[in-house]
This record gives sequence, structure tokens and C-alpha cells, in this order.
Amino acid sequence: MKQLSTGFSPCPNDTFIFCGLVSGRIPLVGWRPEPVLLEDVETLNLWALQARLDITKLSFHALGHVLDEYALLHSGAALGRGCGPLLVAGRKTGSAGFARMRVAIPGRYTTAAMLLKLYAPRWKDIVTMRFDEIMPAIEAGTVDCGVIIHESRFVYRSRGLVLLADLGAWWEEVSGHPIPLGGIAVRRSLSSERIAAIDRGIRASILWARENPGSCLPYIRKYAQELDDAIIGEHIGLYVNAFSEDLGDEGTAAVDFFLQKGRQQGILPASSRPFLLSR
Repeated sequence: MKQLSTGFSPCPNDTFIFCGLVSGRIPLVGWRPEPVLLEDVETLNLWALQARLDITKLSFHALGHVLDEYALLHSGAALGRGCGPLLVAGRKTGSAGFARMRVAIPGRYTTAAMLLKLYAPRWKDIVTMRFDEIMPAIEAGTVDCGVIIHESRFVYRSRGLVLLADLGAWWEEVSGHPIPLGGIAVRRSLSSERIAAIDRGIRASILWARENPGSCLPYIRKYAQELDDAIIGEHIGLYVNAFSEDLGDEGTAAVDFFLQKGRQQGILPASSRPFLLSR
């Protein structure tokens, strides 16, 4: 059985999705995910630019830069409505003040970074840091505001921060599509049979996790930033949905629109490669 290097984030939605696979609960044909690397999504994005892994979670922003090497799977995506990145600060301010503010983003190639460019293209004072460093940086006054992702959206109010803009809601309004955050990509050089088996394995792992959430919880809690079970449950409920099981026509159209918009604005390079392999 061929070992395929696999990377995904330590966030609850990814550990939920992959739990069945890494625990051996899902019977696999022709491949196994090994070694498994859990890293911050921007690290995975940078590794994708280096073509380091066979199978990797990555931001849809990063996907637009690596289409010569990788293609998106139908299963495993984080995509939906009401789940996009949030621009938060220590105090309320209008968009007119953005030009004077320093903003933190969770990685240059994250979807959050691309959304901020589309939302406020004239913003100049932008710093990059790990997603889990952004709220502490706002609290310390190192930055004036920041774009938060993952579990941070569930706890920023309890830390005294305020919402300046919901970038996901803005995207939904201007595009009419759900927001594509990230997905699972595979090397194009793998055989079509093996890619299909990987896709089936990830979908089977999602379905198994839905039927056995209690069995997944120890694995999820091992890597989660926020250990409160209610927050973990909210996180999984928001980011693991029908699009995660299968992008379908609506999800495919959303990703396609996102990539086309990035190319039109000069954020993503031109590409004639299909981002999604046919079944």
C-alpha cells in the first residue's frame, strides 16, 4: 500500500475530518496517509508552493498559485455561509480610519489575506503572523486590528474585541456565492484511480466522524486551541457541512468565481488548469 505524505491543520474541522483515516477506522485501498503532519494553514500553504506533500489542506487563495502541481478534491473542503474571516479591533472605528491602522493577517496566502485585499485594496500597513497570535497582538497594541479565522471567531467578544467587518458576509453579498475558505488538494501526478480512492477515503472519514463524534473528541482536543467542548462543537458544525462531503455544483461554482476574481484583480496568476479533476 502506497504511503502518501499528508498535511492538515490542527483545527477541529480538519482533525474531525481526518480522524477516521488516521485512526485506521476507514479501510483504504491503494494508499494510506503517512506521515501525517499537522501544521498551521499558512505553513501548509507555503509547503504547497514548494510541492512538499502528496495530499494537503490549503487555502483557496494558495490553491490559485499551485494549480500546475495540485488539484482540488471533491471532499474535505471548508466552504459555506456565515463562516468567513472577521476583521476585529480593540475599539470600533469606521472604514475611513483604515488607512491609518496597522492590520494583521494570518498568512500571506490565506483566503483571509485575499479577502482583505479585495475588501480594502488601499490598505498598506499589513503585517503577517500566525492566526493564534493575532488577538494577543491586538490586545498588546502591536497592531490596531486583525483578520481572525478558525476558533477565534467564537471567542473574540469574550476578550473585549469588537467586529469591524465580516469579510465572509461581505463576500457573500458581492458575489452571491458561499465563501470558499480551504480545501484538500492532491498531486496531479498521482494516478486518477489513486486520486479517486483518496477522495472516497476522505468522504468516508467525514461520514464515520459524523456517526462517531465521541470517538473523535480525544483526537480533536489534543490539538485544539480552544478546549471548551461547546466551542469545538460550534467550530465543527460551522466548517464541516454538506460542502465538506462533496463540493457539488454550488461549491464548485463558488471556488471557480473566487479564483477568477483573484485573477481579474491581479492577486492570482493566470492558469488554464482545471482546479477540480473530473470524476
